[in-house]
Amino acid sequence: MFLDTVLTRNSRLAETAAALHCDGHIPPDTYVMDLDAIEENAQLLAREADRLGLTLWFVVKQVGRNPELIKAIARHIPKFAAIDPPEARILHAAGAQAGNLGHLVQIPHRALPQMLAWRPEAVTVFDTANARAVSDAAARQGMVQDILVRIEGAPGSVYPGQEGGVAPERLDAFAAEIERLPGVRIAGVTAFPCVLCDPVSGKAQPTPNFDRALAARALLAERGHTRLKLSAPSATSTATLPLLAQLGATHGEPGHALTGTTPLHATDVDQPEKPAYVYISEVAHILADGRPALFGGGFYPRGAITGAYLPRSGARLPLQHAPAENIDYYRLLARPDHPQAARVGDTAVLAFRTQIFVTRSNVAVVGGLSTGQPKLNGVYDPLGRAV
Repeated sequence: MFLDTVLTRNSRLAETAAALHCDGHIPPDTYVMDLDAIEENAQLLAREADRLGLTLWFVVKQVGRNPELIKAIARHIPKFAAIDPPEARILHAAGAQAGNLGHLVQIPHRALPQMLAWRPEAVTVFDTANARAVSDAAARQGMVQDILVRIEGAPGSVYPGQEGGVAPERLDAFAAEIERLPGVRIAGVTAFPCVLCDPVSGKAQPTPNFDRALAARALLAERGHTRLKLSAPSATSTATLPLLAQLGATHGEPGHALTGTTPLHATDVDQPEKPAYVYISEVAHILADGRPALFGGGFYPRGAITGAYLPRSGARLPLQHAPAENIDYYRLLARPDHPQAARVGDTAVLAFRTQIFVTRSNVAVVGGLSTGQPKLNGVYDPLGRAV
């Protein structure tokens, strides 16, 4: 999906990653991160958001919750949106500030005392029970916690496993209940996804959920709530920030833009953010019919992977389809035209959209690429722990 973009915009990353594997410094099933490019992308996003009067909360699940990357991003975007408590703890331990907690996964009630003690800017709640739990935990700490109301997604717009939120027709009654709670204050609304990219043109467009969030904020304003936030996550990038500002959002939550891997970057190599990671595998064996098999572990099912580059021979081979329900022990490439194009042990370079925290991959962080002096800073597991 992003292989052409990486080879065009950041060939030094691909070359360095391949060399690290050839020299035995990283194993197959490793995502190699360009630390310099990620920090530059964060700086670009922060500047554009500041120009437009927007606030950003950064997201790191897609890059493996990595502490080195967190620190680099936080130098420019200080606050994070954590999708779940384990991620929030890693972000907090790395020194980033809590922006939005409960973003996709509600905070378990027993984890609230610890996380509210960080004084997050906002906590997202999906229903009255969770709002009441936040209120109780906040009151015990002698504070009033700002909350964002998650608005239920429009029919057909919600990804399976992400259901929940307050239905628009129930928002008025919901707000009346929440206003009686002593430990919380309604500070705004959010929904997901609010922006998506057209799969053909790549053009970013608001979803019906954006309209729902705008209507919800208007209703809350009529009830007397002021200075209401509207966080509009999904596909947040330098190119889409003007759209968020134009439509009335106050916050964006960049994730894949930090590595130059949004759907916009797949169709337009001139997007401002630089592609900042590649996936390294290795030819494990070759089938009797000549098809090479790559070691797996990080082939995210929704990655839209098209092919692999084998630096030794210079071959570009298509990746064959595999059912998402199968474990990716291996992934097959198409049979090359020349029998010596792929050999067992060959390095394979790929680039595609991923969510590293749900893989079993390694994450290698490389600094110094921008100055021509690359250095392997460290290797981590997909949850940010050094290995």
